Amino acid sequence: MSTLLTQSVTAITGIGEETAELLADLDIFTIKDLLEYFPYRYEDYRLRDLADVKHDEKVTIEGKVHSEPSLVYFGRKRSRLTVRVLVDRYLINVVFFNQPYLKNKMAINEPITVTGKWDQHRQTITANEAKINNQQPNKTDFVPVYHIRGKITTKGIRRFIQLAISQFGHDMEENLPQEFLRKYKLMNRRDALRALHFPLSSEDVKQARRRFVYEEFLLFQIKMQALRKFERENSLGISLAYKLDQLKNFIEKLPFPLTNAQKRVVNEILGDLKSPFRMNRLLQGDVGSGKTVVAAICLFASVSAGFQGALMVPTEILAEQHAESLQQLLHPWGIQCELLTSSIKGKERKRILEQLQQGEINILIGTHALIQDEVVFKNLGLVITDEQHRFGVEQRRVLREKGENPDVLFMTATPIPRTLAITVFGEMDVSIIDEMPAGRKAIETFWAKQNMIDRVLGFMEKELSQGRQAYVICPLIEESEKLDVQNAIDIHSMLTQYFQNRFQVGLMHGRLSSNEKEEVMRAFSGNALQVLVSTTVVEVGVNVPNATFMLIYDAERFGLSQLHQLRGRVGRGQEQSYCILLADPKTDVGKERMKIMTETNDGFVLSEKDLELRGPGDFFGKKQSGLPEFKVADMVHDYRALETARDDASKLIQSETFWHSPDYLPLREFLQQSGVMAGEKLD
Repeated sequence: MSTLLTQSVTAITGIGEETAELLADLDIFTIKDLLEYFPYRYEDYRLRDLADVKHDEKVTIEGKVHSEPSLVYFGRKRSRLTVRVLVDRYLINVVFFNQPYLKNKMAINEPITVTGKWDQHRQTITANEAKINNQQPNKTDFVPVYHIRGKITTKGIRRFIQLAISQFGHDMEENLPQEFLRKYKLMNRRDALRALHFPLSSEDVKQARRRFVYEEFLLFQIKMQALRKFERENSLGISLAYKLDQLKNFIEKLPFPLTNAQKRVVNEILGDLKSPFRMNRLLQGDVGSGKTVVAAICLFASVSAGFQGALMVPTEILAEQHAESLQQLLHPWGIQCELLTSSIKGKERKRILEQLQQGEINILIGTHALIQDEVVFKNLGLVITDEQHRFGVEQRRVLREKGENPDVLFMTATPIPRTLAITVFGEMDVSIIDEMPAGRKAIETFWAKQNMIDRVLGFMEKELSQGRQAYVICPLIEESEKLDVQNAIDIHSMLTQYFQNRFQVGLMHGRLSSNEKEEVMRAFSGNALQVLVSTTVVEVGVNVPNATFMLIYDAERFGLSQLHQLRGRVGRGQEQSYCILLADPKTDVGKERMKIMTETNDGFVLSEKDLELRGPGDFFGKKQSGLPEFKVADMVHDYRALETARDDASKLIQSETFWHSPDYLPLREFLQQSGVMAGEKLD
């Protein structure tokens, strides 16, 4: 990139210190910042035939004043100016609010151009802009609209950008290789920049945008792929020489056959275990898709190669459930699995820690207790973290450092759309189990309105009377004046009364301590409680096969992915399970969510829909989600370009030519400026 463009905006003739301070409020400090301060939308001033304009659409028309304008004042300093305008074969009304001065500028038969909202029923345009008596028309049909603040106006920002282009436009250098410009028929950088700020047509905007979408995605993916390459090469792992015959025998003797998706994922992971590089892989699998079995196979492979394995999960009850499953599968093969949580104390804890250090324990399953200093492995080869988003980066790092560069597998039951997975986890390999085991019954999901609660409770009682259990999920703990939503405490007391002397109702929410939550969950797991009223703290990893009924209050307040996660708490046993969404959504998006939930049980389909409805910023529930900020590109709508850029970036980073050819120098310079290639020599 030209160093001239990294100068302060004050280098532009016409921009002084005072203006520079105003621009700094918009995070514009350099000439490059100003040139890349792109519009977020365009006003469309193309003339259209009113026959093609929909009701309430914004439109620009050109016609002749047909009647004397009528001006009416109402209230203090408020007015309405109405004039009839002949547009081709239509005679329409045009209304201006609080612009009385326009009356004296209009004359019958004089031309007038008006922009405003079209009311099809009243044949009226409520105008916000007008050009009268052959005023100078816009030079373009598309006028960019920028985010502005303080004293900076849209007109001002356009003038400053015009100054920057005229004085420094020739210093803008191309940063994309010519082969990609030719292959995808992309505009060069200078023309695209000019077209985004000063377009001559909608096609101009479209082509300029295409170019910058690809550029942003390619630069981001080049950075991700380079990080992945350097991380891989600089962190030699352990090549696990697992015993293939033993492993095949173990898989054949499993109580159920693997699905094709499980086989594919197991092969991907085994390939990583065998390689000399450290594995850094994310395993995604919907609720009930069989991730635990995949984990068991990988841990078996690690032990057969003479190494230990560790599985870290977020809660004690989940750790207990995993330990039980793994012991059943692995103990018959002479593999010693142990559970370590903060509840295990005294002699038992001492025994586990001693046997672990001596290598007598092959696999340790536990909570964050695994990362305490006293926990020492003899030769840790594989680390698996379940529901990885529940642990901090630091916690995951400490566990990894318990061994000499062990292979690392992250597992999650939160289906992440492919678009987000290749963006947020770009430096990881991603494996997906996208197939459910045979014979698993789909959860039947129904949407009910609040006034149907009696019927819903009757349905719930029918399930409970057959010895089953039920979850009831609420958005809030206590009553809120701001939000008219059902809360857990109220519903708990209502259900306690409703099921009095028949069924036991428990309550769980985020304000309980960890021990209190564990206690409630144990009571529910052991069927001492038949109904569990809870907030979303019950979302992750609880396994109660006897629970067949879930009722979610105010379901429209949850995103699709969260609803799906909650629904996955039932349907874990042999019996048919049900999920009732109690909701009276006010918006079209809310209604669409309820409809989608009743139509599919596929978490990946739902996650893609959720992304479309909510946008990437809200998908993880917070802005600090590791999502990159793109100026032009949109991960959801431009996902095909994202995938293309990722494939291109991957091929470039793996090719020798990329690291030496002058054609790729701008991309290598970008990597160096990003800190990815610190110390790397550039040709």
